[in-house]
Amino acid sequence: MKSPNAFLAGLPTTIFTVMSQLAAQHQAINLGQGFPDTEGPADLIEAAAEALKDGRNQYAPLTGLPELREAVARSNARSYDLQIDPNTEVVVTSGATEAIAACLMAVVEPGDEVVLIEPLYDTYLPVLRLLGAVPRCVRVQAPDWGLPEAELRAAFGPKTKAILLNSPMNPSGKVFSVEELDLIAELVKAHDCYAICDEVYEHLTFGVPHIPLMTRPGMRERSMRIGSAGKSFSLTGWKVGYVTAPASLAALVAKAHQVMVFSTAPNLQRAVAKGLNLDESYFHSLAQDLRAKRDLLSNGLHELGFPTLPADGSYFVVADIGRHANGQDDVAFCRDMVKEAGVAAIPVSAFYDPEGPEPPRHLIRFAFCKKEAVLREALSRLGRIYRLG
Repeated sequence: MKSPNAFLAGLPTTIFTVMSQLAAQHQAINLGQGFPDTEGPADLIEAAAEALKDGRNQYAPLTGLPELREAVARSNARSYDLQIDPNTEVVVTSGATEAIAACLMAVVEPGDEVVLIEPLYDTYLPVLRLLGAVPRCVRVQAPDWGLPEAELRAAFGPKTKAILLNSPMNPSGKVFSVEELDLIAELVKAHDCYAICDEVYEHLTFGVPHIPLMTRPGMRERSMRIGSAGKSFSLTGWKVGYVTAPASLAALVAKAHQVMVFSTAPNLQRAVAKGLNLDESYFHSLAQDLRAKRDLLSNGLHELGFPTLPADGSYFVVADIGRHANGQDDVAFCRDMVKEAGVAAIPVSAFYDPEGPEPPRHLIRFAFCKKEAVLREALSRLGRIYRLG
C-alpha cells in the first residue's frame, strides 16, 4: 500500500492532548487548554435552541446567514468605525481555525513566504506547510514581549505574500500597540502583500484598547480580520467564526470555505447574531471578569515564586519556572507539576517552530478563564509543592 500524506503522518500528538490526558489521569485541575468552565449568555443558548425548531435547518448560505453578516458589519462599525458591506465583505466560517485556513488559502501559493510572530498558535505552521508556503518567524521577546523592529524588517522580502498577525496574542497575552501596528502596516504596504489578522480575543483586553490592523492607514484593502463567537461569548464548542475582508478577498475566502466546509450550523449563526447585537456593556463586563481572574492567578503565582509576564489580553498568562525548575525544561516541569501538584499547564516551547532556533525553556502558560474557586484551588495545590525559602 502506498504511503499516506507524509507531513500529516509525521505530526506528533499535540502537547495540549498530552497534558489534558495527564490531567485526567491524575485528576488534576486543567489550566492548560483555553476554554471557560462556565456557559455563555443564557439568552444566546436559548436562542440557538429555539432556532432548531423554526424550520430552517437546511444548508445556510455559503457566506453565512444575512442576519449574522449584518451583525458582524454593525459590530465593526460600532467598535472600530469600520464601514463594512455585509453582502460582499463578510464570510461566516465554522470556527476561527477554519477562517485562518481559508484566509491563507485565499492568498498563499506554494513557495510564498508568510511572516509569523512567535510564540504562536499551534495551527498556523501546519496549515502553512500543507499549502507549501514558507514561514518566516519573528520572536517577541520576554519578559515584556517587545517586537524587534530590525528582525521584523528582515523577515519581509520579495517572496513575502502575507503576515499572519495574532492580537491579542496567544499564548503571550500581548496586545500590539499603535506604533507596532503602524510598523507592520508600513512593511505590508512596502512589500505589496496582505495581512491575515487573527483577532479572536478582540473583546478580551485589560486596560488597553484592541486596535485592528485593518483600521490603520492603507490597510483596509489588504487585511482579512477574523473574529470568533467562541471567545466573545464563552461558547468555544459552537465553532462559529467570521471574516471581514474587502470584497475581492472575501470572494476568495468564500471559495476556500466552500471547498472545506460550505456552510455553518444555521441555528448557531442566528444565536451569534443576537450576541453581536448585545450592548457594549456585555463585552465590558466579560473583560472585567477575566481581568479579575488574571490578577488573581498572576498574583498567586508570583507569591509562589512563579513571576508572571505582562498579559494585556486573551485567556492566558505566562509564568517563569526558573526558581523551581531545578534544571528541568518546561516540558518536564509541566509533566511533573501535573503528577505532583495536580495542576496542568502548557510548556511555552510548544508555541515555537520546531524547525527554528531553540525556543525558551523556562516559561509555561496557564489559562485563567476558569471559575474563581478553581483558580484558588489550583494555587492552593501549587502552594503545597512549590514554596519560597
